Amino acid sequence: MIPPEPVVIGPLTAPPEPAAVLPAAETNGAIYQPTAYGNYPLFEDRRPRNVGDIVTVLIQEKTNAAKSVQTSTGRNASAGFEASLVPDFLPDALKANQNLDMRGKNALEGKGATSANNMFAGTLTTTVVGVLPNGNLQIAGDKQIAINRGSEHIRFSGVVDPRSVTGSNTVLSTQVADARIEFRSKGTMDEVQTMGWLQRFFLNVSPF
Repeated sequence: MIPPEPVVIGPLTAPPEPAAVLPAAETNGAIYQPTAYGNYPLFEDRRPRNVGDIVTVLIQEKTNAAKSVQTSTGRNASAGFEASLVPDFLPDALKANQNLDMRGKNALEGKGATSANNMFAGTLTTTVVGVLPNGNLQIAGDKQIAINRGSEHIRFSGVVDPRSVTGSNTVLSTQVADARIEFRSKGTMDEVQTMGWLQRFFLNVSPF
């Protein structure tokens, strides 16, 4: 059995950093302590901007494509040759067969149609795994769900503009660049869609 190639490649979460020793807070009675973890400036929003921040992606993917092709071509050709004067030195058997008539006809007609309609909706919370020089955020996330003897996972990665993130740290998947969405399952439903090994063997060696 050859597993399908993964669509999302790369880290799915921010790499852990060694714990740094935080300096002690100053005892000056101020509410904002710039040296304390989790303190933000008073007029600074809570949008993600650093590695490890959280971004919730609202997956709303819908594609609908259709294509129809119709081709029709035709070609007719003819040629004729008739000899009114035949040289005397030719045998008598060839004198009656000097006339030549050729005709040809070629026609081609082809039709084709294809359509695709896909829809994927869901919610996945991702982590900022990198910050580009222009400030855009590289996000990635993974969600795994196991129920009884079956499991499924959703993976997502892409690049998002921090200005597209709302105040509740959410962004639409349609606003994520280089978005890669992967939905896989493992279990009974996945096994019934897999061809048996003996059938695959005969399919590989069969010339038809």
